[in-house]
Formats: sequence, structure tokens, C-alpha cells
Amino acid sequence: YYLPGHGGRLSTGLGQGLLNRGFNVTGRATVDAFRHLPFMEQVRIVTEDLQTHFWSPEDHVVANSFGAYLFLNAQAQLPPYPGHLLLLSPNLGDFEDSENQRVFSPPFPERLKKLVFAGKFPSPLNAKIHVGEQDWQSVPDTVVAFGQAARIPVTVVPNAGHMLGAEHVGGLIDRWL
Repeated sequence: YYLPGHGGRLSTGLGQGLLNRGFNVTGRATVDAFRHLPFMEQVRIVTEDLQTHFWSPEDHVVANSFGAYLFLNAQAQLPPYPGHLLLLSPNLGDFEDSENQRVFSPPFPERLKKLVFAGKFPSPLNAKIHVGEQDWQSVPDTVVAFGQAARIPVTVVPNAGHMLGAEHVGGLIDRWL
């Protein structure tokens, strides 16, 4: 099950990389009709997808950037995810790049951090996070602190930004899947 970043499709970027490796890619593109749904409806759909089709220890979920934010908000309403979870450059709330005057604030920007730091987040059972050392959207210090509180190992990728790079992600996917 694949959840790409904001405006992402299942058949491009990482989705294409998964398809090229012979995997059947199912998930939710974050474009078109899905993108225009209210956020909590998006979360409800992801929750339903997971519970109905991808809720066993053998299942794999890959979520990137805003797709990881959708997954984590769905996870917040569920028992701990039993399958394999890979979060790449996860958005965890507000972020700002003052140097380039860019800012992003997703719906409920403090929700995940409040849950995890209060010990109330149902941590997935078999998860990994990868984030770029120079990522302005998924600030590494924030991601590492979140991972520690949620008991999810975090790998900070040297010299990488929000895009971790095809070489790193491709090798990771080959080993993980």
C-alpha cells in the first residue's frame, strides 16, 4: 500500500520504482478527487483501506511526506499497525523554510506530536523512518524526537533533503521488500 506525498501519483516517482521492481502498487494518489476531500475524510479512507485490505503482519505500507502524515493520522485512531511500515521524509506538522520564505501547515498540525509525547500514540509494530539531513519539510531533529517517543527507528540520510534520492530509496526498497 503506497501513500505518496502531496500531489503524488501511484505510477510516478517511488510508485514507478515499485512497479519497475514487479510489485503491485495499491494506495491513494494525493491528487484529483482524493486531494479535494476534507482532510478527515482522507484519513477515514486510508483507515478503511488499511483495516480492510492491508492489516496483517505480512503487509507492507510505504508512505512518503504528506502520505506519511495521512498514515500517521490514520494510525492514531487504530491499534498498532501489525505489518511492515516505511515512512520516508514524513511530515509531522508545521514546517517553515525562512531562508526561502516557504511555509506549510497541514490540518491539525500539533495532533501527532501531542499524542506521541503524551505516550498515547499507538506505535506501529514494525516501522522504520528515513529523513534527509537537510530536509526543511521534515526537520530531522523533530523526526528523530518523534521516532524516539514512538519507538520507531530513524535513519538520517547524510547530504539529503526532502527528496532522499533514487539511489538511497531504491536500495532501501530492495532490502526492505
